Amino acid sequence: MPAPRIKLCGLTDAAALDAAISARADYAGFNFYPPSPRFLKSDGAAELGVRAEGRIGRVGVFVDAADAVIAEAVAAARLDAIQLHGSETPQRAAELRAALGLPVWRVIGIAKAEDIAKAAAYVGAADFILFDAKTPKGTLPGGMGLAFDWNLLAGLKMALPWGLAGGLNAANVAGAARVTRAPLVDAASGIESAPGVKDPALIAAFCAAARS
Repeated sequence: MPAPRIKLCGLTDAAALDAAISARADYAGFNFYPPSPRFLKSDGAAELGVRAEGRIGRVGVFVDAADAVIAEAVAAARLDAIQLHGSETPQRAAELRAALGLPVWRVIGIAKAEDIAKAAAYVGAADFILFDAKTPKGTLPGGMGLAFDWNLLAGLKMALPWGLAGGLNAANVAGAARVTRAPLVDAASGIESAPGVKDPALIAAFCAAARS
């Protein structure tokens, strides 16, 4: 099985971005959801967007955001794709895809096997599905270090490209990739020394483990 592609989510400063690039991650995730400890303001987004140019893919993370908010972030960070992590419907995903001319990643929260089927509705509306652990009501929609039963994805056949998120870190990502055969793995809290604080050593270790 080929090594999965790697996305590191919630990068907020140049040191974290440079560490991701040095570790040969494929995508940098920039979080535009204000309640998150990884929220990236417009001025920081512009700086990181330029710094990432031609070196790593730039994915913007949004949670039920207004058109103007998304458009501003796309322009500031020079995003290559947008990731929808809220209650966005297939229609909403398709509208944004058409309006922005960018690939749309849709996050599907997983707690049980039946949740996986929700991805089918996004065929033709989104370009990529990211399976993440479903978080409790009233909490952040992701980045909480929660995992789901990876065996639910074993042998998965999908009409869309997909990836795995939720509680991944250097200690478990290789095992998760073996069980799921995920084409992409995504980490946020698992590469942090504190909420929202990326650790270059953990970034390097995660990327090395993912490729192992």
